[in-house]
Amino acid sequence: MAPPLLLLQDITLTLGGKPLLDGAGFGVSPGERLCLVGRNGSGKSTLLRIAAGELQSDSGKRFLQPGTTVRYLAQEPDLSGFKTTLDYVLGGLGPNDEEHRAPALLSELGLTGSEDPKRLSGGEARRAALARALAPSPDLLLLDEPTNHLDMPAIEWLERELTSLQSAMVIISHDRRLLETLSRSVVWLDRGTTRRLDQGFARFESWREEVLDQEERDAHKLDRQIAREEDWIRHGVSGRRKRNVRRVGELAALRQTRQDTIHNPQGLKLEASGTGLSGKLVAVAEGMSKSYGDRPIVQDLDLRVLRGDRLGIVGSNGAGKSTLLRLLTGLDKPDSGKINVGKSLSVVTLDQQRQSLDANTTLSDTLTGGGGDTVLVGTEKRHVIGYMKDFLFRPEQARTPVGVLSGGERGRLMLACALARPSNLLVLDEPTNDLDLETLDLLQDMLAAYPGTVLLVSHDRDFLDRVATSVLAAAGGGRWTEYAGGYSDMVAQGGGLAGSSGAPAKRGNTPGTRSDKSQPRKMSFKDKHALAQLPGEIAAHEAEIWRLRSVLADANLYRRDPTTFAAATDLLTRTEALLTAAEERWLQLETMREALGTA
Repeated sequence: MAPPLLLLQDITLTLGGKPLLDGAGFGVSPGERLCLVGRNGSGKSTLLRIAAGELQSDSGKRFLQPGTTVRYLAQEPDLSGFKTTLDYVLGGLGPNDEEHRAPALLSELGLTGSEDPKRLSGGEARRAALARALAPSPDLLLLDEPTNHLDMPAIEWLERELTSLQSAMVIISHDRRLLETLSRSVVWLDRGTTRRLDQGFARFESWREEVLDQEERDAHKLDRQIAREEDWIRHGVSGRRKRNVRRVGELAALRQTRQDTIHNPQGLKLEASGTGLSGKLVAVAEGMSKSYGDRPIVQDLDLRVLRGDRLGIVGSNGAGKSTLLRLLTGLDKPDSGKINVGKSLSVVTLDQQRQSLDANTTLSDTLTGGGGDTVLVGTEKRHVIGYMKDFLFRPEQARTPVGVLSGGERGRLMLACALARPSNLLVLDEPTNDLDLETLDLLQDMLAAYPGTVLLVSHDRDFLDRVATSVLAAAGGGRWTEYAGGYSDMVAQGGGLAGSSGAPAKRGNTPGTRSDKSQPRKMSFKDKHALAQLPGEIAAHEAEIWRLRSVLADANLYRRDPTTFAAATDLLTRTEALLTAAEERWLQLETMREALGTA
């Protein structure tokens, strides 16, 4: 086996009196691709800075093979001191590196090279830093959240670029798809220490569960040992004072070990506060168009968003995703065409830029609105400290100004604020930014259980696959195409994004439309009959659902008549499934009728 290019051993670092890293480490061999994972705040970025030589640990060993070229991509790159982005990228090249890669990479990332670093947005600075890291084709790449601020075409380009390199890599990222594609080994940073899995990220989550299950079994054994020690102390020979003292000390050590083995004692809890159901049709666009000057944002869009849909909206930066959200929620008006927003909508929006957060307001006041110490979660009052704990905040952070929170903590705070408000329509603009993998899992589970409708803008391909029931993709020129399923389903159907070098974008705006060659010329008698009968079926299912919910609203029903309760619950589940199937079938047939111009 080749000697490692980089080796970290027994790294310790204490910040604010609390150990952040306690015996952490990893090694990277030539050509190896390793991903570094862990919760927000676990010290991943700090460990990567130590690996890059930018931060000194309290103790431990860092060894870098002599002659190894290393490039480090920080989350917040510093471009000061350079006149242009091209100067910045060229400044990272060595004497034997090829200068032509610098302008080529900048061009691939949407920059000209003439930009003034002082005037760059966060996303543009990130792209320039990526070009600087990749241009030399170094022996070792250390990448901290390389997909941050990148749109989906750029993420797919980056994935292909990294795959083609011979460099060894250590990557921190919340993008599961990127990690599954690139990684060959995983280092898990948890409670200050590291564990290594010499398999790709696809195996990580099941392996992590195996590790945690073993910890639970070990904790159970400790519980039994603690019980034996407590029994001995209460009933043992009182004359053996010295032995008593020793065993009391051992008991304290056991209790500390038990505490240390509990994984995530303050587990993150995500639950959206629901309100009454919205109407069946949440938003209906007919021939909707919107432009800014000569630039079309939405062109002749026909779209129906039904209650319970999870609509993912994807496209390159500048395609108009946020404008489309405003149109679909009635906050903006189209230039032509119609947009009818459903009745009884209670909308909660999670904005991409966290703009609703005041940097000078404390975490507690942000959640409570500055009044008292309770948070109104739906109709239930919760103490702010308890609600904070649900989102992994410590009690001592209650008076912490929002401005000093990390990106991940601000993301969790935005979720806490949004999910406390009653809603039946969640509008999520890049909700996955800065969230760790565990929080993403819980957000996904919350959205799956959410009874309302979700409009979701995201560049996270895996998250879209897990959450979206359909995807609305920018096809260029203001055209948008809807595909059933998640992002992978879109690709399987031949869809792509404007600006991507992958599959060409599929033209047309009508959900489920097929090419002219495969489109039927007229509806069959069976389809026409079904289209005529389905509204009545849908109405009957809705009436039955309301009846069953009224029955189950009796708080004493389960105690009084468990058989009736079980039968009503089972029938409600089946009827809701029938309603969903009927609505989807009606939408498919109605779309076909409109496409064919059938009366």
